[in-house]
Amino acid sequence: MAKPREECIKVLVADDDRIAAAVLAQTLSRWEFDVTVVGDGAEAWRHLEGVAAPTLAVLDRMMPGLDGAEICRRVRRDMPSANMYLVLLTSLGRGEDVVSGLDAGADDYVTKPFDVDELRARIQVGVRVVTLQEKLSQRVSELQAALTNVKQLHGLLPICSYCKRIRGDDQYWQQVESYIAARSDAQFSHGICPPCYEKLEVEIEEQRRKMRPRRPQ
Repeated sequence: MAKPREECIKVLVADDDRIAAAVLAQTLSRWEFDVTVVGDGAEAWRHLEGVAAPTLAVLDRMMPGLDGAEICRRVRRDMPSANMYLVLLTSLGRGEDVVSGLDAGADDYVTKPFDVDELRARIQVGVRVVTLQEKLSQRVSELQAALTNVKQLHGLLPICSYCKRIRGDDQYWQQVESYIAARSDAQFSHGICPPCYEKLEVEIEEQRRKMRPRRPQ
C-alpha cells in the first residue's frame, strides 16, 4: 500500500543528464519517495537551502557550475545542523574521486550506471540515518523544554532564626513554603513532627491549666 503523499520522504535528484535523471527519478518514485528533479547544481542548491528542503539528495558528481562535491561542501558549511543525507552519483571509478566527494561532505555514493539493488540498499541506509537523527532531535527538544520548566533553588537564603521566614528578592519576608513554591514545582503536605507534637501537647496542657477555674479556699 502506498504511503500518503505528505508522509513520503522528499528526495532531490540533480543530474544534467536528463535520461539518467529520469530513470533515477522513476526508480525512486516506485519506492514511494517524493522526487524532485533538477538539471544543474545551482538549481539543486536553491532547493537544498529552501524552506521545504528535501531529506535526501542524489547529486551528480560532475555538473556544470556547481558540481555535486561543491554542493555537499556548501551544505555542511552553511547548514551544519541540517538533517540531510547526501549521495553522490558518479561515473568516476577512481578511489581518490570517491574519497574527495566524501571529504566534501557526502554521506555515500553510487556509481553510474547504478545497480538497482545497490541503490535501494544505500537509499535505505540514508532513510534510517535521517529518521534516527530526527528522533534524536525531537528527544533533545523535549529534554530542553523539560529542563526549562525545572526550577532550582540555589545560593544563600536569608532566613529568620526565630520565625523561620525567608526574605525574598523584593525584601519582603515570606513563609518557607511560599518562598519554595514560587521557585520550584514542589508541593507541600502539612503535618506535625513528633518533637513538635510533644511540645504542642505541653503548651495545650499549660493553657488548659490556666483556664481551669480556681477552687474557693
